[in-house]
Amino acid sequence: MRADIVIVGSGCAGLYCALNLPKDKKIFIITKDIVEHSDSYLAQGGMCMLRDEDDFDSYFYDTMKAGHFENDTAAVETMIKSSPDVVKDLLEFGVEFARDEEGNLAFTKEGAHARKRILYHKDVTGKEITSHLYEECKQRDNIIIKEHWTMVDIICKEENTCYGIVVKKDDDTVDTIMADYTVLASGGIGGIYRYSTNYRHLTGDAIAVAIRHDIDLKDIDYVQIHPTTFYSEKEEDRSFLISESVRGEGAQLFNKNRHRFTDELLPRDILTHNIKKQMKKDDMNHVWLSMRPIEQEQLDKHFPNIVKHCKEHGYNVPKEMIPVVPAQHYFMGGIKVNLQSKTSMERLYAVGETACNGVHGKNRLASNSLLESMVFAKRAALDMTEQFDKIQMEEMNESQIELSLYDDLEQWNRDNKKMILDLIYESRNSRERNEEEKDV
Repeated sequence: MRADIVIVGSGCAGLYCALNLPKDKKIFIITKDIVEHSDSYLAQGGMCMLRDEDDFDSYFYDTMKAGHFENDTAAVETMIKSSPDVVKDLLEFGVEFARDEEGNLAFTKEGAHARKRILYHKDVTGKEITSHLYEECKQRDNIIIKEHWTMVDIICKEENTCYGIVVKKDDDTVDTIMADYTVLASGGIGGIYRYSTNYRHLTGDAIAVAIRHDIDLKDIDYVQIHPTTFYSEKEEDRSFLISESVRGEGAQLFNKNRHRFTDELLPRDILTHNIKKQMKKDDMNHVWLSMRPIEQEQLDKHFPNIVKHCKEHGYNVPKEMIPVVPAQHYFMGGIKVNLQSKTSMERLYAVGETACNGVHGKNRLASNSLLESMVFAKRAALDMTEQFDKIQMEEMNESQIELSLYDDLEQWNRDNKKMILDLIYESRNSRERNEEEKDV
């Protein structure tokens, strides 16, 4: 098979990238499950936006502080200043953000934000955005979307150039898609963890590809834990996220004796530490979250799906507290990219959670993920568009590709998981040793 661009992943980054590419280019989007089963659909809280120039310094500082000032400052500035442009696009695609009584965009506040700067649609902002991007993609004749197609590997030669991907199709056959450009937008790594808010099929496939082909990675050990997910004893359950916005609107955390033990609006990593410390002290598998401080009308209007989930599991909120526990949530590290989302391999881009441009630093600020994904997905699309007119693409003969390497995909996937977890462990230990040496 042949395409001008192949995009691996159908979350907001992959879809938005496709929509910003020329309409005369043949674009393949492949996705491991159905389109709707991407983590972009799960994002509850909202999406940040620079409301006015007066908020730039505050927004910049909040992002840097949450990231422990390890963020790439140029990437942070690019994201913030590009946010109005992304919102303009989304509104044109039909996305309906919440409005105030006068019809203006309404904003909410979440943990570690100094101001209200987060756009939202009830508690399903990610679904509202991504579903509209998906509908727009379906209207484009040049965009072909294949569900239940899984990237197994990339196709490259010794000169460090990507020529496309090896793919397992929905009929379990292995094939190739040759392309001038390949975009990795395959999401995070939650599927390799026991507790995660991610879909179980998101297993870091692009990260494994990068490890196998010596593509540069960055901050691979920076894995974010979300402080509050609904506690379930069932191991097969995906952890249901209780949005940051719930705490931003006033929800409070309590120990087993129903005493508050922390500031609920601390950055995620610090709050997670406090919750785990309290769980150990209480000898409990969870702590308690109360939504009593939130008015019933506001709760039903802003968080209907959270209320529904709690009631389906036997908790009558806000009258009753719910059990919550931290879970793996987001991957700040990933494939190292520049401000145009280019990787260290020619003709290969990475966007969304699978990429690392340095925006998030050590810890992601709430509601920056959707924005970051789309800002740098668009920059990738614009960069590819510019290169199409400048570069004569070299082709690769498909007969040179040895597909027998992928006969045992179960073992291949087991190896992928081990490679990723081993590298995260090694990177974390190396970083800790370096920190200890600095303290000596």
